[in-house]
This record gives sequence, structure tokens and C-alpha cells, in this order.
Amino acid sequence: MNHKVAFSFADGKTLFFPVQPNEILLDAALRNGINIPLDCREGVCGTCQGRCESGDYSQDYVDEEALSSQDLQQRKMLTCQTRVKSDAAFYFDFASSLCNASGPEQLSGTVTEVRQISASTAILYLDLGAARPLDFLPGQYARLLIPGTASKRSYSFANRPGARNQLQFLIRLLPDGVMSNYIRERCKAGDEIVLEAPLGAFYLRHVTKPLILVAGGTGLSALLGMLDELAERGCGQPVHLYYGVRDAADLCERARIEAYAERIPGFRYTAVVSDPSAQWTGKRGYIAEHFDASELRDAPVDMYVCGPPPMVESIKSWLQTQALDGVHLYYEKFTESNI
Repeated sequence: MNHKVAFSFADGKTLFFPVQPNEILLDAALRNGINIPLDCREGVCGTCQGRCESGDYSQDYVDEEALSSQDLQQRKMLTCQTRVKSDAAFYFDFASSLCNASGPEQLSGTVTEVRQISASTAILYLDLGAARPLDFLPGQYARLLIPGTASKRSYSFANRPGARNQLQFLIRLLPDGVMSNYIRERCKAGDEIVLEAPLGAFYLRHVTKPLILVAGGTGLSALLGMLDELAERGCGQPVHLYYGVRDAADLCERARIEAYAERIPGFRYTAVVSDPSAQWTGKRGYIAEHFDASELRDAPVDMYVCGPPPMVESIKSWLQTQALDGVHLYYEKFTESNI
């Protein structure tokens, strides 16, 4: 039975391909047209080095000059010596163009539904049809061509990949924006939308530590995809989601979020409103103000943050101020278009 492998690169592109049982990973990549840089093919030079982000694997031989014991602990690997034992994802710290690899796929999806789910957010549902299922990593995004225009906008997948090829995207509704106006005024079931995917280097890695997920506004979309994956595949670690918005009316998918508690053991959820009305009885202010520094010092954690640049920078600064070296931070900043 073949394993499905993802290669993700520093330019945000991700390529998927099958690997046969006991096949050397480099051989499988080359067979599928992905020309990973290489030199010796003997586990000595380190040219084909990457890092396993998820999945099980073994290596036949690795020279200590190519990868140190610390490198190995960090799941760094040599493509020429690696055999995968499960579906897996690997990251390479160079552009995909070095591999002469093609870019993201261009696909056409059909709108099945669009719903406004908060004062400022809509959810768009697309069906890619009976074509080969779109592969992407939970947390990645697609670039959508807005019907009737030449404009493109990028949105994170709000669900995990699946055989039915159904996609979801959270979209912030601006007072006057190309996508916002389309959603409000013209979008209807049956519309065709062209998209490019998958894109992005922000995605769920191999889970070995407690997780803290932090969403600002529609940055929740990427984290919903991750939570869907954790709920479906299991996690084995506690998960705490922080979700920050400006006004309580902007909170969306609350029932869906609360339902994760039944599917993910140890799941917790904290909503934080920065500019609440007097009626709001929950957490107020900014998300970093509600982190428990003593809790984060107790054990290493992985933190995933997705939201506007000021929110991401404030959390990075807070972590530095607290000297929380055990927190491994993954983040994605998004700048919302004003048009």
C-alpha cells in the first residue's frame, strides 16, 4: 500500500506524491518529477536534507558530519536515506524552483452555499466535483479568483482535506471590498470559482507536545482546519484554542468550536474580546494578557498563531519578554485587503 507524502518548501508551495512500500524517499520524489538537490546519495554530504514535520520514517545511514545527534532529535533527515512508514510531510528550507517542480494546481470549484455566520464573517462552501481529491495540509490556503473580476484573494482552508472534495473558507466582510461585495451582492449556488492551491508554509506539524492555537479574526479559518484534523485522526495531547476578536458580534463558529471538546480529549476554548460592550462577560483585552506564563514553563508546547500582524507581533514580544524557551512558535500573518 502506497504512502502519501507532502514536500513543503520555503516559498510556500507544497507537492504531494505517492511512495511505494520500503522505497527510498529520494527515488520516489525523482520518479514523480521532483528533483531534490543531491550530490553523494550516500548519506554523507547532507545536500538533500529536510525535516520530517509529521509521520513515521527510518533512515538507512546518516553520517554524523551530515546530521548531528541534535539534528536527528529535531527530525531532520536525508532524502536519499529515508524510508517512510506512514503518510508523512517534509519541509525543505529552499524554494521549490530548485527542484524544477511545478507550482500549485489551478482548479475550478462550484459554490454550494454561502452563509453569513457573524456580523463580519461569511463562510463560503465550494465543491471541486469528482476530480482527484485536492491534497493540502491543514492550515494552508488557496488563492481564489473572484468571479466577474481580475482580482484574487487568499483564504485559509477552514476544513481538513477529504475524499469528497468539499472546501470551506471564512471570509471577512469589509464595508466595501471586491470579495465582500461579491459575497453580499452576487454570490449564489452554482457559481464557478477558479482557485490555486495548495499554498503556504503554515500547517499542522507532527504532534508530540501540548498545543496552543491562537486565532485573530478570520485567522480562525486555518485553525479550524487543524482542529478538524486533530479530531479526525486523534491527538493524544491537550489543545487550548484562544480566539480573539474586536467585538463579541464578530465571534463565529462557536457551536463548532465547542463541539471539539467531545472529539478532542483535553480541548479547551477561550474567547477574548478587545473592545467589548457592557454585556460581554468573558475575557477582555488582548490574547497575550490571558496566557498563563507559569503553565507554559511547566512543559514544552507548540503554539500556532494566525491573525493580523499586530496580534502576531504582540504574542511574539510577550513570549520573548517571558523568556519561554520551551514554546515552539509557528505563525502566519495575514494582511486583510481594504479593497
